Amino acid sequence: MSTTVTIERMGYGAAAIGHMENGKTVFVEGGAPEDVCEIRITDEKPSFAVAELVNIVKPSSLRAKLDPKYTVSGCIPGAPWAHLEYSAQLHAKRCNLVEALVRVGKLDRQYVEKTVSECVPSKREWGYRNKIELSAFTNEAGKFTLGMHEAGSQDIVDVPRTPLANRFLEGAPKSLTGAIRFLQGADDLGIYRVGVRASLRTKSTEIALWTAPAAFPRTAVAKTLQDALRATSVVRVVAEPGAARKVKKVETLEGAGFWKEELAGTSFAISAPSFFQVNTAQAEKLVELVMAGLNLEGDELVADLYSGAGTFSLPIAQTGADVVAIELEGSSVRDLRRNAQYNNCDIEIIGDDVARALPEIGVVDAAVVDPPRSGLSKEVIAAIANAAPKRLAYVSCDPQTFARDTAVLHRRGFTLETATPVDMFPQTYHQETVGIFKAS
Repeated sequence: MSTTVTIERMGYGAAAIGHMENGKTVFVEGGAPEDVCEIRITDEKPSFAVAELVNIVKPSSLRAKLDPKYTVSGCIPGAPWAHLEYSAQLHAKRCNLVEALVRVGKLDRQYVEKTVSECVPSKREWGYRNKIELSAFTNEAGKFTLGMHEAGSQDIVDVPRTPLANRFLEGAPKSLTGAIRFLQGADDLGIYRVGVRASLRTKSTEIALWTAPAAFPRTAVAKTLQDALRATSVVRVVAEPGAARKVKKVETLEGAGFWKEELAGTSFAISAPSFFQVNTAQAEKLVELVMAGLNLEGDELVADLYSGAGTFSLPIAQTGADVVAIELEGSSVRDLRRNAQYNNCDIEIIGDDVARALPEIGVVDAAVVDPPRSGLSKEVIAAIANAAPKRLAYVSCDPQTFARDTAVLHRRGFTLETATPVDMFPQTYHQETVGIFKAS
């Protein structure tokens, strides 16, 4: 049985939000604000319902046209908001941050509206990603294929072209699928994932093959894959499949053994397992916002927590500040040491958990924190409070955990001065936020 609703706004996810006649909230994937839609309920809970879009009775003026050459089953894999005009995406991302701070953070709406800036648009709405990750599967014809997971599903779909990736990567799925099929023949090489990074600035391209521990034809694979994408580096990441994906070792099959990028006037060398922002131009906006928010004079002691390979550590050190960088992930620690040396930056690097290491540093003048999606633990927030930075820059990839942590930081004596959403991921609901806190 179907019913009709008017879509009101986008939620933090692929689905849009409306209300049924009885007032119950309903989530509709594929809807756009101002759509009048015919929907069918697929799952109903006491406080909300989930529905599929049956028909658009009256389309919203905020709808964008999808390029049919990129669509699979009527949508573009990896781009759940592609049906929205870009201005509507930016508006929705600011609204999602505001709603999170009000509903999760329990902050006053008037204060939040004054504190949250407009969403910083991306230089590129398409073709912005410097990295793609592809999963291996066997297609209906029984052939090895590289594809992407469908939104909200474990199903993998064949994606010959990826319009979110930059021009060096757009055709990579098709090229690499063909190359690996040629290499495998009748044998399974054990490749379950392929990561590819390419820089528009340095022209560096790295192919990373994720395989379980086993014999591997290194020479043949290196030559074939290097030719497929004109790669400057081909590596094999040996790790057991699964969510944890604990890396046993990284083998350089051809070339540099790492990927090179330039960001904020700084050169980076990034290993395959290490994290790096996928939208380089927008990552520079993150750095600019952090630097402006900290307002460093050049002689401060700054703690960079969850420092990664040095996205913030290196630019901060170049101001003359003393930087202590804390990072647990081994590959990122090694990359940060190499990057600091290459850029002539004197940084104290601690390879440890933030909650353990930060208390050993003592009082700092300022701090940057860029945690995983799960946000900050209570132990880390307590350690930050004890370190007593006058200013704190919090870079978050999840509005919900940012809002939760903002409430705790407020109770610990840190006041949110500004919160700026940054659109790192156009055509998706994902976003980054730079929050600047001042010690009261």
